[in-house]
Amino acid sequence: MQLYMSQKVLSIKDRFTIQDSYGQDKYFVEGKLLSIGKKLTITDSAGNELAFVNQKVVSLLPKFIVEINGTEVASIKKKFTLLKPKYFIEGPGWEVEGDFFSHDYLIKKGTTTIVSIHKKWMSWGDTFELDIPDENNELLALAVVLAIDAVMDSQQN
Repeated sequence: MQLYMSQKVLSIKDRFTIQDSYGQDKYFVEGKLLSIGKKLTITDSAGNELAFVNQKVVSLLPKFIVEINGTEVASIKKKFTLLKPKYFIEGPGWEVEGDFFSHDYLIKKGTTTIVSIHKKWMSWGDTFELDIPDENNELLALAVVLAIDAVMDSQQN
């Protein structure tokens, strides 16, 4: 399953849609405007909350928690490194590898690819293609990618 995430260049708060490979809106992402730390809610087309991504602000390095159905299912932590960013995903046992600066990376469990992320460079705003082979991993993979993207955005600003 392929998903396409397009973020607007000029936006007061995070609000964008995730489209499927047919161009249909599948998920909706909305951030809280006035909050301490980044908070993103992923909903379906009916407005039902599917997942919540929450930044823990009392942390030396960026840390995000992913909740699905009110239960914490993953924790994404950035590790201190001098050259290349490194992330730990606790919970599902996933690992992240690749080139974060060019937005071309993989999330894997052992030798199995959970999601591959590629940035489309010739687009207005940031557009990412997520290729998720197993549909059962789709929602969690999307939430983890949003958390990593939020860390990278905060460091660029």
